[in-house]
Amino acid sequence: MARSMWKGAIQFGLVTIPVKMYLATESKGVSFNMLHNTCHSRIQMKTYCPVDDEYIERSDTVRGYDLGGDQYVVVTDEDLASVPLKTVRSIEIEQFVPADDASASTRFIKQSYYLEPEPIARKAFYLLKQTLAEKGLRAIGKIVLRDREQLVALDPFMNTVMLSTLYWPDEIRNVGELALPENDVEIKPAEKGMAEQLVAAMTGEFDANQYRDQYREALLKIIEAKAAGQQVAAPAPAPASGVTDLMAALEASVAAAKAGRAAAGGAEAEPEPIAAGKSRKPVAVGPGRPSRRQPAEAEQEEREPEAVPARRRRAS
Repeated sequence: MARSMWKGAIQFGLVTIPVKMYLATESKGVSFNMLHNTCHSRIQMKTYCPVDDEYIERSDTVRGYDLGGDQYVVVTDEDLASVPLKTVRSIEIEQFVPADDASASTRFIKQSYYLEPEPIARKAFYLLKQTLAEKGLRAIGKIVLRDREQLVALDPFMNTVMLSTLYWPDEIRNVGELALPENDVEIKPAEKGMAEQLVAAMTGEFDANQYRDQYREALLKIIEAKAAGQQVAAPAPAPASGVTDLMAALEASVAAAKAGRAAAGGAEAEPEPIAAGKSRKPVAVGPGRPSRRQPAEAEQEEREPEAVPARRRRAS
């Protein structure tokens, strides 16, 4: 059974909703231990005190705030619990904002958590959840976690409310530090139309079950092979191929996307429009990424003289 990692209450106005909080995600990466390279025995990371010249246990350590000049203030658990802020034991909702608000501060998420109401607060909890969902709102508030106050967003999620910790505005780097000359880039109508066709061909309902960590799976196979005493050969590098012009790359990508969708759906891919003067030739779409066109496509006749952009669609 899942164990809660925080207990407190959602507070807004005069309403108090006691809740428990659970991590919504877990890491599935492949972890490694550090070994001595000569004997392959596991090394130990010990805590050393240079003054007493001895190794100590973690339980013999305390928190210290550096004042400078090797001067420290010891901070205990009792000190942390006595911080005079409501957010030490509550999720203080400051305001409600549109859920589709594209402001940068709500896009940068650190960690997500599930909230579970205490039995006595279920009615108030689900009243808040349903109101947020029906009004298209998200709650913005603050909470103290791991010895620091965090900015958070609360959103309806399935049959619970998801709390996501956010970065503070001064923690988000300014894009002005980057070279982003968007206004200096000229995009031709034909290029935009072809890009819209590519996006439309790749648009569909998101199904998380279709995605998996292929790197982790491949790495575990290598580990299993080495454990069995088998030789592991490095894969041959993909042949390098030059990048063609943007229109040719877009055309090849549209053809590949439609062919892939047709193969998945068992239907025949409809031919995509092509600009005047262009022929159906296999085109490289980037280094190491040759086009997936079938050879038969290269033998087809030239297309109609005008490209017909597809209708715009919003990605789901």
